[in-house]
Amino acid sequence: MNIWFQFIKFGIVGLSGMVVDFGSTWLLKEKAKVHPYLANSLGFCLAVINNFTWNKYWTFQDHSTAISEQFTWFAGISLVGLILNNLVIYLMSSWKHWNFYMAKIIATAVVMSWNFLANYQFTFQH
Repeated sequence: MNIWFQFIKFGIVGLSGMVVDFGSTWLLKEKAKVHPYLANSLGFCLAVINNFTWNKYWTFQDHSTAISEQFTWFAGISLVGLILNNLVIYLMSSWKHWNFYMAKIIATAVVMSWNFLANYQFTFQH
């Protein structure tokens, strides 16, 4: 499968993950009054589970039985993405005084590029 087509599919999966991420972050931060960075981290983690499943079977059409190993790679790559995500949000909202959610949108774009390339290379080994 063409890498650009996979990137588009990865983006579509990312949009579903973004709904999970933003929705759960908003619920936790605004309704449950959880600390913003904890809410962000939990939302990100829920999106990781969603995204792993869809990317494994739909984006990369991977039917390997090494699911635990792949999820470990995917989660590790996502953890680096989470650190990047929180760093970008912190820098944009603290130093630049951007709105938390506007900073989160920028962070999501940065992390998407990292996640695709790392998962393409390591998790699903193309």
